Amino acid sequence: MANIKEVAALAGVSTTTVSHVINETRFVAEETRERVFAAMRDLNYAPSLVARSLKVKETNSIGMLVTTSSNPFFAEVVRGVERYCFEQGYNLMLGNTEGQAETALSYLKMMLRKRVDGLLIMCSEGQQEVFNQLDWLKSLPVVVMDWGMESADVDLIADNSHRGGYLATRHLLGLGHTAIGCITGPHSRAPANQRQAGFEQAMQEAGLTVNPQWVQEGDFDCASGHQAMTRLLALPERPSALFVCNDMMAMGAISAAHQAGLVIPRDLSIVGYDNVALAEFMSPPLTTVNQPKEELGRLAVTRLLARINGEAVADHLITVDPDLVIRDSCAPRP
Repeated sequence: MANIKEVAALAGVSTTTVSHVINETRFVAEETRERVFAAMRDLNYAPSLVARSLKVKETNSIGMLVTTSSNPFFAEVVRGVERYCFEQGYNLMLGNTEGQAETALSYLKMMLRKRVDGLLIMCSEGQQEVFNQLDWLKSLPVVVMDWGMESADVDLIADNSHRGGYLATRHLLGLGHTAIGCITGPHSRAPANQRQAGFEQAMQEAGLTVNPQWVQEGDFDCASGHQAMTRLLALPERPSALFVCNDMMAMGAISAAHQAGLVIPRDLSIVGYDNVALAEFMSPPLTTVNQPKEELGRLAVTRLLARINGEAVADHLITVDPDLVIRDSCAPRP
């Protein structure tokens, strides 16, 4: 592992200059600073930065990585995080990963240079890969939100996705539907699989067999919901109701149904997931599983501050139960 002397040698400066650049204790010319930072990047010198952050007083700053997405779910959770950070006297440093593991890695290194006191991570791309590369991240408190790796080194805050999928399907069953399909999220993400498992459990308890043709995989965005619905509409026999594993895919599915001449909910009942703010203003307003986004944000910040302050915690997983919001996108089976 590189040390400060190696950084100084590569940058062509003294170790004192490197120290001043890291600690911002004296003016250093911009060109020299850039050479030092370039050497630090080349030598992966961030472990020393973690050690420095532990020696100095807390910065009252929290870093947060989030996937840039058209899904307003992320923005609504971040808003809750920002609000609670402000109430607790902490600044939030936000990094949009653009769905790239390399971008996530760069942001993490930058946040460590800025001496954040802890990290919130709400992005799926390459999480385990990033943590495998940056073992020294374990020196900081880390809380993962919504979905992420399972590790004894981090805390995970998530909704009970299995229960959410079960509630959505039970609602459709209660309306008399038996021909029920599901547009899932990507199978690489645990919440998608858990929501589908909840759907399957409710169907099994009702004595119904899931038609595999009526289960279509999406990618948690509008386009994939539209594509999944288009595939369903092309089948010789289609379901009378759908559980769609997030609201954005539900919006895409409803758009495809409208384009095919179907009327929601007369011809097809749909339940979404997340209860994003837009769901209430869709046509028709979307029945959906509500994730308590403010609560997710508050719990994540609360747990992270507990870790920062060295408080003992009971376990690494906190699960928040969702609930069903009934609107106008479902109707009794004709």
